[in-house]
Amino acid sequence: MSKQKIKPLGNRIVIERQEAVTTKGGILLPETAKEKPRHGTVIAVGPGKSDEKGKVHPLDLKVGDQVLFSSYAGTEYKEAEKDYLILSEEDVLAVVH
Repeated sequence: MSKQKIKPLGNRIVIERQEAVTTKGGILLPETAKEKPRHGTVIAVGPGKSDEKGKVHPLDLKVGDQVLFSSYAGTEYKEAEKDYLILSEEDVLAVVH
């Protein structure tokens, strides 16, 4: 991220969306018809979720993880022509190795 730094709170993470890959057929779709990518790279993680007793449980994800997440998860954030997504750890479906 360029000038600003985002520090997620609680069990939230910030993901940089990865660009969609062009199909082999070379079909060009208008921007409105393209589906946003559902995978990205974790660029920031919160401290973790607090339980009833105040104990903080750290997240399983870490900066640099490649993840898949649900289509309508999180809140979009755009900065310097890049798309970011702030979402809860529960919205992440899988880590890609």
